[in-house]
Amino acid sequence: MTGASTGRPDTRLVVVRGNSASGKSSAAQGLRNHYGRGIAIVGQDVIRRNVLREHDTARGANIALLGTIARAALDAGFHVVLEGILYADRYGHMITSLVRDHRGVSRCYYLDVPLEATLVRHASKADAAYLAQVTDDHLTSWYRELDLLPGGLESVIPADSTLQDTVARIVRETGLTALAPASPPQRKPSQGDSLIAPVPMSDPEVAAIPVRECGEPLVDVRDHDFRVDPRKQDPLGAFAHVREGVLVQLKRARSLLPAGTDLLFIEGYRPLALQQRYFTDYRDELAAAHPDWTPEQLHQAASRYVSPPEIAPHSAGAAVDVTLVDQDGHELDLGTRVNASPAESDGTCYTHAPNLSAQARHHRTLLLNAMESAGFTNYGTEFWHFSAADRYDALMRQEPHARYGPIELAQPIDSRDTGARHSTPGPVAPPPRPATDGKASSGGTCA
Repeated sequence: MTGASTGRPDTRLVVVRGNSASGKSSAAQGLRNHYGRGIAIVGQDVIRRNVLREHDTARGANIALLGTIARAALDAGFHVVLEGILYADRYGHMITSLVRDHRGVSRCYYLDVPLEATLVRHASKADAAYLAQVTDDHLTSWYRELDLLPGGLESVIPADSTLQDTVARIVRETGLTALAPASPPQRKPSQGDSLIAPVPMSDPEVAAIPVRECGEPLVDVRDHDFRVDPRKQDPLGAFAHVREGVLVQLKRARSLLPAGTDLLFIEGYRPLALQQRYFTDYRDELAAAHPDWTPEQLHQAASRYVSPPEIAPHSAGAAVDVTLVDQDGHELDLGTRVNASPAESDGTCYTHAPNLSAQARHHRTLLLNAMESAGFTNYGTEFWHFSAADRYDALMRQEPHARYGPIELAQPIDSRDTGARHSTPGPVAPPPRPATDGKASSGGTCA
């Protein structure tokens, strides 16, 4: 399939081409060894020879299949290394279409090894059965000198580049070093961990992310033709506000949804006092149901569903609660209602809950793909909750700091219906850090 955008802005596509024995597979494996999990290697020989067992022809089925696999992996959030001889006249259209459609960074490399060096490298292989099957005559007949893709798409890596140098160059030019995930926090696994976010909102690592406030104002999404649900409406219309940059990303996410499907905006900015009330109410609900739990246990459990006030993304104007509707504005089935608690929803509020119908999972995937492709991070306990440039998003993306901190919505300049428009917000100093006894404080830095 061509013509459809694929991958995400943060995915990387690396194409490594060259003649037999040029080091393509070694380079691909070297990239994976450097980066770790998260890189998909899509090898021409694996698909053509092992999966399909077909000859390399201009009409080979492996050509389209390679492109399909690469797109699927990119859409799933993997970085992709596509490697093989991949003759330009046979595979060029598939590769150039893939590069054109990829939303993230794409780099193509051609490993230029002379025929003489190719034969020497081939003879050094330890696989005797392979050497008996693939002779020098085969390599000579397959060899094409500098078989480059059209349009100057490729960077040529010369034969004297060592494997280490080749991998280092690709890593440097694609930015894979900066994207490499850090080791996950070492936490004691607990029941339900597979269903929640990799790091709970209450984790000290979230609060430890510094905020460098960028000063973007809050803007009202109702002034930008969004479908806005009134269920969280407040007298000042605070609920319909987000940071300017978040609005841009919301517009992008909306454009990525299929025809006949639209975003329904439910809640954005939430004043600190309101966030504190939400957190306290849910913690008290848990305390009533579990009178034997300690304050620390209650804080941790409440934080899995409601962000602690000191780091709540909503109070920074950085988070949105959204779901999907059809073209007539009717909500689609995403498994449970927005803001359903884990107890009420039997766990289906979790983004990747296993007990979803096929239809609900499909709709949830549409929402997740659109929002993540637009640069949002989902919080895994709530399929509807996404944030950008706050502390939680910064931690998940391994950014050194967050851009959005706590902010206050000024009094409205003018009002329409029950909402305040064109207000002039400004950053506020973070309240004192929460006490160490695990109880939720009445304030704190939020992102």
